[in-house]
Amino acid sequence: MILNTEGVIMNYIDQKLPEFSVNAYQQGATRTITTADVLGKWAVFFFYPADFTFVCPTELGDLQAHYEDFQKANAEIYSVSEDSEFVHKAWADATDTIGQVQYPMLADPAGKLARFFDVLDEDAGQAYRGVFIVNPEGQIKSYTINDMNIGRNANEVYRTLMAAEFVAAHGDMVCPANWHPGETPITPSLDLVGKI
Repeated sequence: MILNTEGVIMNYIDQKLPEFSVNAYQQGATRTITTADVLGKWAVFFFYPADFTFVCPTELGDLQAHYEDFQKANAEIYSVSEDSEFVHKAWADATDTIGQVQYPMLADPAGKLARFFDVLDEDAGQAYRGVFIVNPEGQIKSYTINDMNIGRNANEVYRTLMAAEFVAAHGDMVCPANWHPGETPITPSLDLVGKI
């Protein structure tokens, strides 16, 4: 949790990733992923409560169905739960949906990443459904956090990623509600005040 000098919770926009090193499962193999591995491209950290559950496989499957789009957008998806990399492997072996997942599944059994992003329910030992979009420099540019029973939509995560990338490339323009790539952005000016 990030607190200001008065002890009030601050937002995460532009906060930089901490130095971390975690184990991961990816397509039949285990590996280590560090902060350095994440930098240099856009990243989506996708926290979920636990393997072998009910809403979680629908979300991870939805992300996998859109994974090629994320890759074309120079972004990597990192799903994260408090399970070990070995539990991730067992889940992939046991479940067709998870067996198709190609992106890294990070293992955070000590809760270090979940605590940094402030999504850990300490009593349950599980993470809330947090999505954090991080730029290539390691700064958080968007985040949402859902309660454990509320599933998310990969299309909206992708749309938000594309808007974040567009704004990073065109700092003088902004993306209105429901903006999608190829649609007209807004260039703020006095002429538009009261006319939108």
